[in-house]
Amino acid sequence: MASPLPAFVSPDVMDVLLSKEQIAERVQAIGHQISEDYEGQSIVLIGVLKGAAIFLADLARAIKVDNTFDFVAVSSYGRARVSSGAVKLIKDIDNPIEGKHVILVEDILDTGLTLSYLRGLMLQHKPASLKIATCLDKPERRLVPIEADYACFKIPNKFVIGYGMDYAERYRGIPDIRIYPENPPGH
Repeated sequence: MASPLPAFVSPDVMDVLLSKEQIAERVQAIGHQISEDYEGQSIVLIGVLKGAAIFLADLARAIKVDNTFDFVAVSSYGRARVSSGAVKLIKDIDNPIEGKHVILVEDILDTGLTLSYLRGLMLQHKPASLKIATCLDKPERRLVPIEADYACFKIPNKFVIGYGMDYAERYRGIPDIRIYPENPPGH
């Protein structure tokens, strides 16, 4: 039986870690850097569902070289605030990436378990190159040695929601990134 949903906490009581303006500025900068790095080439952005969908959409628009995208879905959190450590593939890519320049796009690089797993999986498809872009990098939590090639922000070890990131599927549509309280009010 599934565990019950946690009680809803109003985003208004959460501290803003990164404003939508700060996010937009960094996404544009990362898009510019990727455009320079891949000038004259085509790239495939592979977003990790569901959290990276908003970041991938904004990043794809900020990249000025030819790009397409695809998605993978994995599970490692469920409804918890901490990764279970076991990564399970739920949806693989739809199109072949052999010989193509690929950038894995993730919302947050935390323990590194998910991206390490996905990097290994993508390398089996024999891309011409494989890099990682993440909106947030939380190096304090790293359990495996993996780094992003493109990271918008390094953040402290706090549980965050918004800009595609959720807690039990809630809060994804909040335009900024907020710190979910350790002890929510009224709980």
